[in-house]
Amino acid sequence: MKKGKKAVYYICDNHEWGYVSYLVWDILKEEGYLNNKVDFTFAGREVYKYTDKDNNEFYFVPTEIALCRDYPKYLPDMNKYFTDFDMSGMVTWHEGPNSPSNVITVHTIGDVNSGCFGPANPLYNHNLMWAMERLRKEFGLDGFRVVTEATHWSGVYGDEGNPELLLKYPVPMVDIEVGSEEESWFNRDACKVLALSLLHVFDKDIKLHNLLCVGGVHFEPNFAEAVHTSWNDGKEFFGVSHIIANQWLVSGEYEGEKGIEKATKCIDSIIGGIDAIVFHDKLKGCYKDVFRALGEKYQVPVLKHQALRKPENISW
Repeated sequence: MKKGKKAVYYICDNHEWGYVSYLVWDILKEEGYLNNKVDFTFAGREVYKYTDKDNNEFYFVPTEIALCRDYPKYLPDMNKYFTDFDMSGMVTWHEGPNSPSNVITVHTIGDVNSGCFGPANPLYNHNLMWAMERLRKEFGLDGFRVVTEATHWSGVYGDEGNPELLLKYPVPMVDIEVGSEEESWFNRDACKVLALSLLHVFDKDIKLHNLLCVGGVHFEPNFAEAVHTSWNDGKEFFGVSHIIANQWLVSGEYEGEKGIEKATKCIDSIIGGIDAIVFHDKLKGCYKDVFRALGEKYQVPVLKHQALRKPENISW
């Protein structure tokens, strides 16, 4: 029998706390994906497993609050039961000042200021977001967009705000969200798109052109569009994982040798390495110098974001 891959999703099922995630949990239950319990508990809660036709295993872990809100509590069991997994995700909602409405979004985990980046898998991110886009169209959610979000970590509460904790869980993890307002959080079709997409993270095993994306705004449209781009008759794709937004470059002081050191940690956390560095053209010169130096270090092209619009012209 073919050996499959394994993913684990941490989903707050508490109707009294937060948004989106408990709807996703209810939908997974209604769709029949929460019928099989495993023989261990996670922080005292029962865990469920679904196995698909390709023998891929998907574990669904209920939590009382979002995983990031009590990372020290959950981390021991994360490492006890799920360290040999291929992919993981935390389902939650998105909000924030000036955030876009009606989005289904994925972002990698990292504390950019400190230079602590969790492992990132561009292929599985690609599969997840392409499944979201396909399902969005199937459900007729024309008012929603599937977008990337800049790398960050929501673990900023109390002791769990220690960014070093990110380095203690070796499985690639993403936050998977619906946002950014109450109307979108309670949109059941959007939550269903998110829920069903979780089962497609291993759909394809293809070679991507992995990018490190730098600069721009938190929801940078140029990088979001790259996720959905294909060329050469649909045979070539970008791999988008870590995105370092301009605001984090400034607050993290990514100038000079300090910037090179932190960004090196970011690149080294991307599974499969990178094939190019892409920076937003409005990036300040001091940061452009950092990433040009990294391009020489890793022997990859360093491109302006406009190059993503004509990928067939890029010399890899």
